[in-house]
Amino acid sequence: MRIAYLINHYPAVSHSFIRREILALERQGHEVLRISVRGWDEVPPGKEDQMEHARTRFVLRGGAGPLALAFLRVLFSHPIRLARAIGLTWKLSRRADRPLPVHLVYLLEACVIVGWLGAEKTEHLHAHFGTNPAEVAMLVLELGGPRWSFTAHGPEEFDKAKFIALPEKIRRADFVVAVSSFGRSQLFRNVSHEHWHKIKVVHCGIEPAFHEHASAQPGAERRLICVGRLCEQKGQLLLIEAARQLSDRGTEFELVLAGDGEMRGDLETLIARYGLGRQVRITGWISSDQVRDEILAARALVLPSFAEGLPVVIMEAMTLRRPVITTFVAGIPELVVPGEHGWLVPAGDVEALASAMQACLDTAPEEITRMGEAARERVLERHDVDGEAGKLIGLFQGSRAQEG
Repeated sequence: MRIAYLINHYPAVSHSFIRREILALERQGHEVLRISVRGWDEVPPGKEDQMEHARTRFVLRGGAGPLALAFLRVLFSHPIRLARAIGLTWKLSRRADRPLPVHLVYLLEACVIVGWLGAEKTEHLHAHFGTNPAEVAMLVLELGGPRWSFTAHGPEEFDKAKFIALPEKIRRADFVVAVSSFGRSQLFRNVSHEHWHKIKVVHCGIEPAFHEHASAQPGAERRLICVGRLCEQKGQLLLIEAARQLSDRGTEFELVLAGDGEMRGDLETLIARYGLGRQVRITGWISSDQVRDEILAARALVLPSFAEGLPVVIMEAMTLRRPVITTFVAGIPELVVPGEHGWLVPAGDVEALASAMQACLDTAPEEITRMGEAARERVLERHDVDGEAGKLIGLFQGSRAQEG
């Protein structure tokens, strides 16, 4: 089956789960056309993402010229379809968080993509994220493109569902994927019961190559690692507050923040203010292989998120036999059982977070090893990438059968 994937920015360090999904589909004999709106001018770290970069088509790469040409081509070949798409664009922009000109750009992007999909005889278009990629995919269908679907990850889609026309997208899509049962419940909230049947759970997956040769030996006795974009929803500022409490108690520890983002300056300021420069290190953006190495070098992962979908890095750490310290939010409790695979704390509770970090650091190595093994088994049972890709293929094929 010929499938196209549409992503706003691909490949990217934070989108390794999409790469894994695409490669799993290809291993099962399907052709996947990668389409990214932007990202052509960035060389991603890591060999795998660099290979994906070379295989990806970028919608905005040529600037305004190809967009205008694609629009004129649709105008002269399918004027009625274009008129309907313009009407839909106007409708979507009326309550949106972005003005009409932005939505008109999405329409131009759809004009480019519908030409590519026709030339490649693509049978289904799948978008990742319910934001602008889903809107563009919806407009592609209006212009005569193939049936479409999208994966909603959260929390952004759920935070502003009405402003991104999430209900309209669910109603018009062939099916919608949630990455957790919690995510499915948030999609249920946005449409009437008659559309619930099209909302399916397909987990993000981990491929064996990521974890099968990883050492079972524990990492550094006193090191914890947090992996993720440095942003408000991940809670790293709270993590530094908890680190200060550990330091004030005289607890010996190391804390690695693997990632980069808009809050790096705020974090560096707070680290300096609390005198934690010797205990806390920020890596900046690193490749998937480097992330893996940093997780293996630590005793446990700590992720104090305020809002989430179901973080892939938790799955990654667990497959590498590392227990996790994280929060009771979104889909996380569906995967992490406290006492079995790590520690769960209320989001925003710095004292509880500091206590869980202290408990992890004080836990005997053999208990950390037991938790790590249980965590690995849990993820392998629920998040095998080939098994989850098989679920997607069934949905794609079901969509094609409806068309026939």
